[in-house]
Parts: sequence; C-alpha cells; structure tokens
Amino acid sequence: MAPQIGRRLRKGAATTAVAAVAMAALTASQAPGFAGTAREDRHHDSAGETPAPSDTPIDGGSSYHTDLPPLQKPGKPGTSIDLPGLPDKKATAEAGIPATVLDAYKKAEAALKESKPGCNLPWQLLAAIGKVESGQARGGRVDAEGTTFTPILGPVLNGNGFARITDTDGGAYDGDTTHDRAVGPMQFIPSTWATWGRDGNGDGEKNPNNIYDAALAAGAYLCANGRDLSVKDHLDRAILGYNHSQEYLATVLSWFEYYKKGTHEVPDGTGVLPDPDKTGGGSDGGRDGGGGSESPRPLPDPTEPGGDHSPTPEPPATDDGGIETPAPETPSPETPSPETPSPETPAPATVARLKAVGTAKLTATAGEQFADKPRVRAETAAGKPVAGVWVQYEIRGETDARFPWNATRVSRMTGSDGTATAPVLRAGETTGSFTVRVTVVGRTATATDIAATVKARPVPQADALARADDKDLKAETGGSFADAVGVKASYKGKAAAGVPVTATMIVDDAAKATDKPTENDKGPYFKDDKGQPIRTLTTLKTDAEGKLVLPKIYTDDHAGTFLLRLTTADGAVLTIELTVTEPAAAPTEPPTAEPSSEPTAQ
Repeated sequence: MAPQIGRRLRKGAATTAVAAVAMAALTASQAPGFAGTAREDRHHDSAGETPAPSDTPIDGGSSYHTDLPPLQKPGKPGTSIDLPGLPDKKATAEAGIPATVLDAYKKAEAALKESKPGCNLPWQLLAAIGKVESGQARGGRVDAEGTTFTPILGPVLNGNGFARITDTDGGAYDGDTTHDRAVGPMQFIPSTWATWGRDGNGDGEKNPNNIYDAALAAGAYLCANGRDLSVKDHLDRAILGYNHSQEYLATVLSWFEYYKKGTHEVPDGTGVLPDPDKTGGGSDGGRDGGGGSESPRPLPDPTEPGGDHSPTPEPPATDDGGIETPAPETPSPETPSPETPSPETPAPATVARLKAVGTAKLTATAGEQFADKPRVRAETAAGKPVAGVWVQYEIRGETDARFPWNATRVSRMTGSDGTATAPVLRAGETTGSFTVRVTVVGRTATATDIAATVKARPVPQADALARADDKDLKAETGGSFADAVGVKASYKGKAAAGVPVTATMIVDDAAKATDKPTENDKGPYFKDDKGQPIRTLTTLKTDAEGKLVLPKIYTDDHAGTFLLRLTTADGAVLTIELTVTEPAAAPTEPPTAEPSSEPTAQ
C-alpha cells in the first residue's frame, strides 16, 4: 500500500450545538465507537495521536459532512426519548434512502458475500459512508444506470486547506489536469480509484460517478487486508482507512447505527441533502455535490410524455459557447464553488465538433450486445482534444436497443485524450436501423450521429441428429409406447440449441432427405391439442443443450414395423424404427374334469 497522502487540517470550529447534543446522547447510549471517548478526542484528525492506518486513503484529505442522524428510530415517529423535541418528520425523512442508491448498497453487500464471505460487510455501513461523503449521491440524483447527473467533485487538492495531490488521471475522472479531486458519491481520489475501481452494474465500465461501481469499490476497500467488519477493531480501522479522522469515524458510526435500526426506500432525487453549515475535515468546508452547497434541481417526471429514467445533466455554457464542468446552482456566498476554475486549473476549451471514433457503424444481432461501444472525441476548431466536458448519448429511432438499466440516454465525461465512451449497448428484438445521437451537454450545434443496425437472429443450425439412447421402441396395438423418444442435435460436433425439428410418421425410407416423405395414414401417431391423431409435428425445438424429447406416441390397431423420421432445415435426418405388436393371447387353462356319477368299484 502507498503511504498515507498528506495530513488533514484540523477543523477550526466546533460543530453546532445540536450536533454536540446529539453526539453526547450517542455517547451516553454506548453506540459503537463512542463509549468512553470525549468529543474533543473524537474531533482530532490525523494530526492527533491516533496512528494512521497503512491503507491508501480514499479521499486524500478532502472534506466530508458532519450532520448527525436524529436520535429517533427511523420510520417510528414519536419513539425518541433522547431528544423529545425532535420533529417526527425529520426522523422519517432521514431514514429514507433513494431507491437506486439503496439498491447499489445492497447489491454490493451481496457481491461481497460471495467474493469475501469472511468480511461480513453490511450494506448499512456503505449507506453511512455514502451519507457522510455525498449525502447519498446528492439525495439520489442519479440516472437509470446509477450515474450521477453531474460529477460529484471534492475541493481541488492543491494544498490550500487540503492535501496537495498533483494530477494522476489526466483529468479523466475529475476534469482537472493540474491537481486531483475526490470523485463520485463515495469520493475516491483518482489514484485510489485506479487501484480499487470496480464495475458494479455490469456495463463494462469502472466509473467513480456511478453509485453501483463506487459502492462495490468502497466495499472491496473496506474488506481489504482480511478484515472481518463484525469485529469492532476491524470496523474502526476500515473506516479510518477510508478517511483518517476521529470525527469522521464517530460520524460514520452514528449513521451506521441509525440505519441499522431501520430505513425505507424513497424515489431517486428526493433524498435529504446535508446541512451546508456542517461540512468538516478541512478549512474551506466546501464540496461540490456533497449536498452542502447545492440546491436540488427538480428531476424530469418519467411519467410525462417524452420523459424517461435517464435525465440529462444541464451544465452551464461558458461565455464563448463552450461547456465547462458543471457547477452547483446555488453556491454559498462564503464558499466559492469548487467547480470554478482556479488560476492553476484552466477552464476546458471550446468544443467545435464531436468526431466518432472506431467503427463507422454499430451492428449487433437481435437480443445480443453490440461488439463496439459508441465513442466520440471532442475537439477544438484546431483539432486538439478537449478534456473534462460531458457528452450525452441518446438512442433515436424505432428500436428497443438500450443502454444498461434500460436507459435511452447516458452521459460521459471526456478524458485527457478528449474521448468519451458510452456504456455497452444491447440490441432488443426489433430489427432495423437506428441512430445514436451524441451531443455536448447543453448544446446541439456539435451533435454527431452514429449509425447502428440490429440484424435478425440466424436460424439455429444442426448438421446431425442422434438417438439419446439405444432402447428398442416397442408397443402393442391400441396402446402407447412406454419409453419416450429422445434425440440430440449437433452442429460441427457441438450441441445445437434452439434448432427446429420436424417429426413425421412415414410410409417408407426410400425418399431422400431433401424430398418430402409420404406421411403414413396408419400405425403410430401423436395427439394434437384437441386429442386428435396427428402424424407430423412441426413445432419441435431442441433445448439449450441440444436435446429434444418427443411427445408421447400412441398406437392404433395396426401391427408391424413403422418409421419415424426427424429432420432439420439444414438436412440432418434421423429415422427411428417403431415396432407394434398384437397383444399376447391370454393363456388357455386346461379343462376341468367333471366329477363322475358312477359308483366307484370296491
């Protein structure tokens, strides 16, 4: 592990009186991490006496929110005995976690149960960290696939009130090519994300601004070094490794205990935002997107015409028509927006055009993923790449192709080379052509279209058919065959799934495979859905393993040897003999002698 990066400045002012009362109440209630610890000691940061953990810190000394939970049990108004004057509605609101964010935490817990079962990671711990770091992704302001509408960025780590960390990602994640910034709802610095980043939603990307990716990455980080988070010491060290501050530890533990008492799901975008006056861990107290300095923007209603579950971010345009990294709509007057470019961080250049990169046309088979992802390069008029701008990919046309989580629109930030790659695109069942329209967010002048086509599925092929067993198939007239007929289809030696097979009772085997055989009008037969005899079936299909079991075969009053032919469209043929015999004659009993009426000789 790399050594801890920088030291966090001690917060200059104490938190509010309400926070102090709440913390004292938690201390009295012996919540984990609080017993026997004075507030002044808990408030010390990495400059204090507690040694730093060996793990690389997540956020490199960025800020965090110090709001504390209401001391009522979530979802149970009127049960608080610690703070009797606390409004019931506050407890209920704070217990609500936005639906997509909550789903991401629970999916991360489930994934780590399989990959690291000894870690015992509870999703409520991720929820506690997500609350303290970003206010649950700005109150759940995420699109259908879990990506934040605008990037959640911590302060510039330029040494002014925070650690100094020069750029490690070329601005790919944070849009800053001079210094690093903590990124996303779980606030990873880019260098840490490079090690711990995960793909939590299966779209083939590791995006720190995606709550599924970030939650899984945070869980993996907390579980590192063989930790068992059901052990108090391991739990504390994991949280301190995330952010080495005793106040941070106490705050996270308070939310952890709160969420363990009960939570409920709320719609995305309606979560409670942190108090802007309660951002700690550094001298400037600001963090974009953490929820403190930004008022929530109303989300499009997906039930309205034209609405969907992937709203488009709307960053402001620069004076010269370019697009800069989105800034909070209502920054506090005393805290400059961290999105405002510093003298050391120039604003992104104006985007003159978007150029498609890679294949000229996207193609896929119905129901499958496109082999190539839509990708563009943002350029200036001089052809130079533009990093740190958001572009939107929108599916247009008559198609049911979709991005992950059934989204029709997704947004991505351009990296240091000016390129932005959309997540994987999956074709639906509708065949034909459509377009992926790519625009710089907030502008349409630089739009470019990427053509896409969905082809019909090819008919599954089979060049061979064989019996599944070698049993003789025999039955008596007026009955049925006791053994089912099973066959296997293959193509070039491999099992052929989904292959249509025709089964016909035929007169003889003289006809070639390519000819239509003569259907027999007597002997064995199948039954249709009305129970009537039928001697040709055309609706059969092999299963995923290339196997097929025919329906029950019945016999009429004709005995003899009969033929069942199975064929595929590719010319595979299998002929099976069916033997029908007359029922065996019942055994004849010898006549019984009549008793004699003559007297027996003496």
